[in-house]
Amino acid sequence: MVSKELLRQVLYEQRELYQDLGVERNVDVNWPASSGIMVISGVRRCGKSVLMQQIRARQSEQDYYMSFDDDRLIHFSVEDFQLLYDVFMEDFGVQHTFYLDEPQLITGWERFVERLHKHGNKVYVTGSNAFMLSKELGTLLTGRHLTQELYPMSLSEYMSIKGFGIKPKDFYTTEGRAMLTNLQSGFLKEGGFPQYLSTGDPRYLRELYNDIIFRDIVVRHKLPSEKPIKEVAYFLASNFTHKFTYQSIAKATKIKSPDTINAYIGYLEECYLVGVLTKYDYKVGEQIKSPRKAYFIDNGLVSQVGFTFSENLGKKLENAVYVELRRREMESYYFHDGNECDFIIRKNGIVEQALQVAVSLKNPETRKREEEGLLAAMKVFGLREGTIITLDETEENEFSDGGVIHVIPFYRWCLQ
Repeated sequence: MVSKELLRQVLYEQRELYQDLGVERNVDVNWPASSGIMVISGVRRCGKSVLMQQIRARQSEQDYYMSFDDDRLIHFSVEDFQLLYDVFMEDFGVQHTFYLDEPQLITGWERFVERLHKHGNKVYVTGSNAFMLSKELGTLLTGRHLTQELYPMSLSEYMSIKGFGIKPKDFYTTEGRAMLTNLQSGFLKEGGFPQYLSTGDPRYLRELYNDIIFRDIVVRHKLPSEKPIKEVAYFLASNFTHKFTYQSIAKATKIKSPDTINAYIGYLEECYLVGVLTKYDYKVGEQIKSPRKAYFIDNGLVSQVGFTFSENLGKKLENAVYVELRRREMESYYFHDGNECDFIIRKNGIVEQALQVAVSLKNPETRKREEEGLLAAMKVFGLREGTIITLDETEENEFSDGGVIHVIPFYRWCLQ
């Protein structure tokens, strides 16, 4: 139980936050015009709260705002929502738009949102756990809420935060390409967590990782210890972009139960820390049995979590492509039939794109492997064109079977 005095103190102090709204996020969303619920979900500290404030700034109507990620609200319970509503109305008059930042921290929060919705209010909610948001809201509000996933900053947003604007001519001039390549290099190394880009302190990423593991997984799922889940995360971070099986994780971590390993990977996915890619196969059973590939939500973060002994530029490039595909809401798989293609993109049940990722094609063996894998996928799925994403190479090659492979730099694929 909390007091009105405490709620007022928190409310008025929070109103002074976010005076600087930072870089505008490239999120194009059809927000509810009148009553409705919009959920902004994503990994912890990726910028959901700032995006919520940017949305507020675009709106003309007055509103109510509260962030529940505040240590002074540790004793706030579901019964206090009515008290908060009373304070809102007493101090700011009757409004019909609510912005609730991280209400998941309060057990039973979804019932308050349901009540607001029933009375014709517009509600915006942020949260860091995809499954819990869908489960808690879905139980009461099936089909009555929209979800927008937010990720760490994209390459274009990274360039903006670094103070660079891109002109069309920059893709063609020597100076422009040099600038793009340099910015791309920084992005692949640093990733896109806004606070880290401001400080450059790797301790921030390590603390963020520990926060995600403990607060979003251990506490929420009532795990008896954080050691096993950290071992699984460490294994995946050390082997990101590589195939894994439950057996390979069991051997490395001494966790013998496949069900436990499966649950832990699910928890890591739910809090947006890890993404898992399955093999494309027309037989669902084969998809399930085949090895999977793990990716991390951010290159800067994975560099602080896993074991590495080299720069791993190829892995970071492939990881960045995966995250960009997630950002574009692409349904993706990997392809393997002796040859391998990194990404197969499917839309409405039909494979529409095949993408390969390589730092460079200057090595003849690398070129042969990447082209053969891509051409094999193009043949299987009836695609005339395919793409190889590189660091800074541009080509267009036509093959004897009529297939065309476009070779483009990562920055161009991201920005155009």
